[in-house]
Amino acid sequence: MRQLDAKLAEWLQGFNAQLEQLKAAGFEPTPISAREGLANLTRGFVEPGPEMAVCETLVPGPKFNVPVRIYRPESASPGPAIIYSHGGGHMAGSVSVYDPICRRIAAACGRTVISVDYRLAPENPYPAGLEDLLAVIRGAGTALEKKGVEHNGRWILMGDSGGGAMTASACRLLQHERHQVAGQVLLYPSLDYTMQLPSIVDNGSGYLLEKEKIAWYFDNYFQGAENRCECSPLYGEFTENLPPTLVATAEFCPLRDEGIAYVKRLNDAGVEAQCLHFDSMIHAFLNMDALVPAACDRFYRHVAEFVAGLE
Repeated sequence: MRQLDAKLAEWLQGFNAQLEQLKAAGFEPTPISAREGLANLTRGFVEPGPEMAVCETLVPGPKFNVPVRIYRPESASPGPAIIYSHGGGHMAGSVSVYDPICRRIAAACGRTVISVDYRLAPENPYPAGLEDLLAVIRGAGTALEKKGVEHNGRWILMGDSGGGAMTASACRLLQHERHQVAGQVLLYPSLDYTMQLPSIVDNGSGYLLEKEKIAWYFDNYFQGAENRCECSPLYGEFTENLPPTLVATAEFCPLRDEGIAYVKRLNDAGVEAQCLHFDSMIHAFLNMDALVPAACDRFYRHVAEFVAGLE
């Protein structure tokens, strides 16, 4: 029997009551409310991360010079650096919002982390953010050298939610060209822009990320005549050129089935992939560290183990 974490259940009861009051008063979602909502959630539940050297720079791209924040833990070990794409439905989130999370990832993994401040919809619709991530992947080495940070020219792509979608999309696009992606880590990723799998309905109401909100995100992200199926990482081509992958899923997340199906498709293609499932969690639990510390610790621990095995 499915059992939601007790602290999450208590918090959701209050959150859903407030949400219903807002809807009854005529609340209309906007980019501002989406951005402030994610920022306030993270600020309220995630304490500042560990101290370490941090610097910022711009990575040149074909249309946009992409801001990145670079984290350097004291005990950095040799191996691929991490390129992190934050979540937020392609509309919210930033390197500032995800600063404490990126610090924890850098400390847990003992690797340099490059946090990407990619362009957001609706001001910058598809494929702007994806283009920014690709620019950072191709220009990360030069950016690190500019700041005097050692690297081995290999990268681990990592992202949550919409950032996980961009990470998987980048890996799909790079699989037919020479690249230096050593692995990818996806946390409750959005992989099906057509919203077809059962968990979208099963978990689409009452668990923070709701079906109607996902559809709203996608409508702001795709503003042209894009084929959303063709844009979905879950339905793209899968070859052995895709990197070793760790996908973390949450039982009460509407995107749960997409992550599970993605791992199966990778395995069927001969790619090493594993699913790390959290059976009492909801979407975005990493942004709620103080509420569910054991689950967050488990995620950081498993990511560190996965990263340690990549060269």
